[in-house]
Amino acid sequence: MEKNPLLVLESLGQSVWLDYLGRGALKSGQLRQLIEQDGLRGVTSNPAIFEKAIAESHDYDSSIQALAREDKSVAEIYQTITVEDIQTAADLFRPTYDRLEGRDGFVSLEVSPHLARDTQGTITEARRLWKAVDRPNLFIKVPATREGLPAIRDLISQRINVNITLIFGLPRYRQVADAYLTGLECLAARPGHLPPVASVASFFLSRIDVLVDPLLEKIMQAGGPRAELARTLHGEVAIASAKVAGRIYQEIFSRDRFKALAAKGAHPQKLLWASTSTKNPAYPDLKYVEPLIGPETINTMPLETLQAYRDHGQPALRLAEGASEAQGVLGHLAELEIDLDALTQQLEDEGIRKFNKPFDLLIQTLNRAREAALRGRLSARG
Repeated sequence: MEKNPLLVLESLGQSVWLDYLGRGALKSGQLRQLIEQDGLRGVTSNPAIFEKAIAESHDYDSSIQALAREDKSVAEIYQTITVEDIQTAADLFRPTYDRLEGRDGFVSLEVSPHLARDTQGTITEARRLWKAVDRPNLFIKVPATREGLPAIRDLISQRINVNITLIFGLPRYRQVADAYLTGLECLAARPGHLPPVASVASFFLSRIDVLVDPLLEKIMQAGGPRAELARTLHGEVAIASAKVAGRIYQEIFSRDRFKALAAKGAHPQKLLWASTSTKNPAYPDLKYVEPLIGPETINTMPLETLQAYRDHGQPALRLAEGASEAQGVLGHLAELEIDLDALTQQLEDEGIRKFNKPFDLLIQTLNRAREAALRGRLSARG
């Protein structure tokens, strides 16, 4: 019988995480099954995921009603139900976390996206969520904004695990890795062995092509020599960025700076491939999975992509292949007067807005449910 391709990824050193969390998956045993049968090693969540899980199901109705009748605020209801889900998932992954000595088996919970430009607000909320969840295999998700960088340093220095999200550009990735190392160095300055702390750098992929491809298509439509160059770059920029990020990872974490920290027990900050579902229907469904298989990396997939990989994935180590050509792809963009750094900053700004919207919708949904529960309580008293 042919081996499950997802388990082959595990044997190649790449972890598969699920880019979804909902109470239905927890209660039905679906998440446990994915862990046991597919080697799932972690979960990522965000406001959009929780909004979808709560708004599109009745799995949370009884909890919301009970909390509302206890006169809990909308903010308290939101924290309670999300923390409960995160704790349940973290407990399911705890055997993985223990078996791998803290190198995997994590569940991520994001600070409010409205804090993306607020360093101190991010630190304060991250501390609060860390204490509320109270699980060692928790990641607090912090966006890779300029304001997020000092928060990352501070939280790592406080032994709070951080998943740095919304990374699109390579210069920002270098800054994120530096923030992690600086936080570790603060810890290492204290006597004794480095206490356990973990981090991943989440590089968002498909959205890069969604933004860059139309620019290339315009050049292609104009014809001429530039059109042929644009055609060779079409659909290649996100994968090229990821492959170059893989090279940067090797460069940073093979230097003496990290080696000194590793000697005290530090773990490298793994690269995590996010936004790996294919947005363009003309592209293969595993476009953002197959080329990026490498040791010490993570791919967090929506359930549909995970199922597709189980069905027809072709696992092999490919991340290091074509790294020089990938650098060339990025260089050719400049020849076409496409400023990738400016575009990735645009993606960061848009990403924050895209997370704000579902977060606000979720709060509105909870507010309506709370008001309905309170009206029901008053009717029952009447």
